[in-house]
Amino acid sequence: MGEVIARLAMSLDGYVAGPDSGREHPLGIGGERLHAWVYGLRTFRRMQGLEGGATGPDDELIAAWAERPGAVVMGHGMYITGEIPWGDDPHFHTPVYVVTHHPREPLVKEGGTTFHFVTEGPGRALELAREAAGDKDVSLAGGADLVQQFIRAGWLDELLLHVVPVLACGGRRLFEHLGDEQLEWRKTQVLDSPGVTHIRLRAPHTASRE
Repeated sequence: MGEVIARLAMSLDGYVAGPDSGREHPLGIGGERLHAWVYGLRTFRRMQGLEGGATGPDDELIAAWAERPGAVVMGHGMYITGEIPWGDDPHFHTPVYVVTHHPREPLVKEGGTTFHFVTEGPGRALELAREAAGDKDVSLAGGADLVQQFIRAGWLDELLLHVVPVLACGGRRLFEHLGDEQLEWRKTQVLDSPGVTHIRLRAPHTASRE
């Protein structure tokens, strides 16, 4: 069985989306700035069906990470904001389990992506995603509230943060509502680039498996 992993871009003050995120502003107002570093990379462009793009350490990191998931879990809010921008051929190319209160039939897209809408809670979504992923990892796509739930439950094994040198000063924070217990994650990789610093972290509970 694989692990549960998450990859998020974050501002210096801890925001993973700008203010007023929704259908009109999928990343929140100004949130595109958190992802500007990835748009020109070869791996990202390939995932969008485009050719060309920059290579190097940033691209190698993203390429290796993109090979890991066999299934994806995301929150209803992320699905709603991403549904239109992702189009008919979303970049996931795996089963995606959407945690929601709104039941509906699975939505089959091009390229191997099928959205399954799970109304029994995040734990059930994770169970289904693990079954679908097999020996591969489950990617926790977000948003922030769902990531927080996974951290509180001890379900998230590895977190890759792309820290961008900007102060968002508003929006959706990642590290909130995690309780009063101190959690010490283990740093396993730091890759510093001009526009972003990548920090790879292992959750406390994974130490017993290593």
